[in-house]
Amino acid sequence: MASRKTKKKEGGALRAQRASSNVFSNFEQTQIQEFKEAFTLMDQNRDGFIDKEDLKDTYASLGKVNVKDDELDAMLKEASGPINFTMFLNLFGEKLNGTDAEETILNAFKMLDPDGKGSINKDYIKRLLMSQADKMTADEVDQMFQFASIDAAGNLDYKALSYVITHGEEKEE
Repeated sequence: MASRKTKKKEGGALRAQRASSNVFSNFEQTQIQEFKEAFTLMDQNRDGFIDKEDLKDTYASLGKVNVKDDELDAMLKEASGPINFTMFLNLFGEKLNGTDAEETILNAFKMLDPDGKGSINKDYIKRLLMSQADKMTADEVDQMFQFASIDAAGNLDYKALSYVITHGEEKEE
């Protein structure tokens, strides 16, 4: 009975190591060390996790004492669980990559394509991007169009653009 428990624990530890090892491979060793230093500064109570009190204390050490609880809660909700160092790396890795998952981007475009054609009129998307939320400039939209497939009728292939956004521009051979 004891040996089965031991095997179970070892297997779980191996799975945890495998699951977390990917995040470490996304950074160079010097970057990981810098993140570790930042994590240590933020983990004010030194329990190995960043919680709401740690965030409050970190803000206070930077001179900002009137941080609202809902702001702190929103920060903590970005993580899928308690924020230990591995989760901290995951969060920063997502922010540094700067893009959402391809599926998320596709779903956003699909909302503008009720007929499911896989394309959106170039002028329509340009008007939206320049007038809604974080407004883009005409130059920024035109720069995006350089990486987009646009047919003769002026329709942007958003599936191809989503791929380029998440995987980089395809190399011609």
